[in-house]
Amino acid sequence: MSDPPAFRIAPPPFLADPAVARVLDALPEARAVGGCVRDAIAGRPVADVDLATPRRPEEVMRTLAQHGIKVVPTGLDHGTVTAVVEGRAIEITSLRRDVATDGRHAVVAFTEDWREDAARRDFTFNALYLDRAGNVWDWFGGKEDLARGVVRFIGDPATRLAEDHLRGLRFFRFHARFGRGEPDPAAVAAIAADVPNLASLSAERVWSELKRILAAPNPSGAVRLMRQTGVLAAVLPEATDPERLARLASIGAPPDPLLRLAALAPGADVARLAARLRLSGAEAERLAAFLGPAPPTEPRALRAALAEAGAETIIGLAWLAEAAGLAGDWAAVRAIAAATPRPVFPLRGADVLALGIPPGPRVGAVLGAVERRWKEAGCPEDEPLLRRWLAEAAATAA
Repeated sequence: MSDPPAFRIAPPPFLADPAVARVLDALPEARAVGGCVRDAIAGRPVADVDLATPRRPEEVMRTLAQHGIKVVPTGLDHGTVTAVVEGRAIEITSLRRDVATDGRHAVVAFTEDWREDAARRDFTFNALYLDRAGNVWDWFGGKEDLARGVVRFIGDPATRLAEDHLRGLRFFRFHARFGRGEPDPAAVAAIAADVPNLASLSAERVWSELKRILAAPNPSGAVRLMRQTGVLAAVLPEATDPERLARLASIGAPPDPLLRLAALAPGADVARLAARLRLSGAEAERLAAFLGPAPPTEPRALRAALAEAGAETIIGLAWLAEAAGLAGDWAAVRAIAAATPRPVFPLRGADVLALGIPPGPRVGAVLGAVERRWKEAGCPEDEPLLRRWLAEAAATAA
């Protein structure tokens, strides 16, 4: 605990956040750690705030309770509790060191040595600690690596990957966000050698990292590197078109992981992919929609497509069509889709029954025939016309 800080910065705004300040009032020895410190130094927005403390978790919980702060024991085995202040969750982890690892999980022991805690973290710029006064502890050159845009493991990369094979995917997530120029060659070589061990990771952990990689401002460089190392084929064998993903990012499409997954894996079997990666039902549904055909550009057909699929899907498909180099004014399609309320077919089964057709299959058949005619006509907002078509269809079905 006697190590002097490496440098000092102006205390970032997140330290003055009322929720964070209240926890630090209760635990004045605590330091912010990890992503919040890294992002503050990089001048990026800070999302979650994590704190570290030499106190044991039981003492942390007792102290927070004494200060009237709600605390949840979210991971006592690993020394983590969560303070909840005014609806905001702040993770607090006791300093620790690894006793045993198996590539997926670690057994830890608690320590009061800040450097020992830092040494068990994955990358140099994730092992930065910040106190309330703006002092920063940096034992492994994280600030320099952040400035250079290099993602570098703490210690021997192969050893760190053997401790947790997910770190290979985490490397690409951070390379996509912070990497510039050539990646660290020792890291790349170790990750390539560790590819066979990726099969031991749970689908949930893999998909969580893939989503974060694909959500980066421009993940194309990281994805190409994943392909070169064999990681992409191991975790996403459906990924056949990295260049289409690169074009999608370059033309300004939103950083939607599922839209980008559709660009990267255009021929994917959605059911099989969703089952393997444990996608949620909503994620599988969106991916299936984005793997559909390009939207029409003719106005009437476009309105029908909007009625069928909705604006979000049509806009996404237009981005994908442009990234694929298909002919069409895709910017205009997106603009029309964004500005057009989704057409809604106004007739219901009760309208068919009112014409004297008894309940049964004929009701659905008549209604379906009129709805198809409505879509073919560009979804006109003309209810008298639709009722005339309905009468014609009912007479034909009689």
